[in-house]
Amino acid sequence: MNADWSSSVEARARVHAALGDPGRLSIVDRLLLGDASPGELGHELGLPTNLLAHHVKLLQEAGVVERRRSEGDRRRTYLRLVPRSLSGLLPAVARPAPRVVFVCTHNSARSQLAAALWGRASHVPATSAGTRPAERVHPRVVALARHHGLDLDAATTRHIEQTLHPDDLIVAVCDAAHEQLTRLAGAERLHWSIPDPVRTGDDDAFERAYADIADRVQRLAPAVHLPQE
Repeated sequence: MNADWSSSVEARARVHAALGDPGRLSIVDRLLLGDASPGELGHELGLPTNLLAHHVKLLQEAGVVERRRSEGDRRRTYLRLVPRSLSGLLPAVARPAPRVVFVCTHNSARSQLAAALWGRASHVPATSAGTRPAERVHPRVVALARHHGLDLDAATTRHIEQTLHPDDLIVAVCDAAHEQLTRLAGAERLHWSIPDPVRTGDDDAFERAYADIADRVQRLAPAVHLPQE
C-alpha cells in the first residue's frame, strides 16, 4: 500500500471518528462560522466543562480544532476550526441578516479586508467599523488589497456606534473587539480570532491575515441571506 495514500486514509479516518459524536459535531458546526472560547461554547451548547474538554481534546488530536491565546485578554483562549480540515463541509445553519458589519479595534486592517472580500462573495450588504477607529486605513492594507484585486483606496474608518443598525450581523475579526462587544446584549455576533498583522508588521503576517479572512468569508457567505429570501 502506498505510504502517502495510507497516511491520508488514516488522517481522514481520525476526522470521521472525531465527528462521530453529536456533541463534537455540534462544536464543529458552531466553529464553522466563527471562533469561540471554551466557556462560550459550553454556554451556547449546554455542555458541562469536563465533557466539553473531552470533546475538544479529541477534535484537537484529529487536527480539526486548534486553540490560540487572545491578543486582547491574554487569560482567554479561543478555539477555531483548522483551515481545510473539513474541505467541502458547508455551514449547517442559515443566518438571516440585512447587513454584515465586520469589526476590529482600529478599523484599519482586518475589518476593511473582510468587508471588501465579502463584497466579492455575497450579495448581502456589508460594511466595517472599529471600537477605537484609527485616523486612516493602514497603507500596507491598501497596498495588499490592491495586490489581490480589491479597492480600498477611498476607504475610511468609522466608529461602531455610528455604523451599527438593528438586526446587523456583527463579525468581530479581532479578540479585543470581540471582548469589548460583550456589552452589546442580544446583538447577533460571530468572532474570528485573526492575529493583528500590524503588530508583526512583516509581509507574511499581512498575507496570512488575508488568507485567513478570505477562507472564513467563503465559509460564512453561503450561510447568510437577506431576511426576505
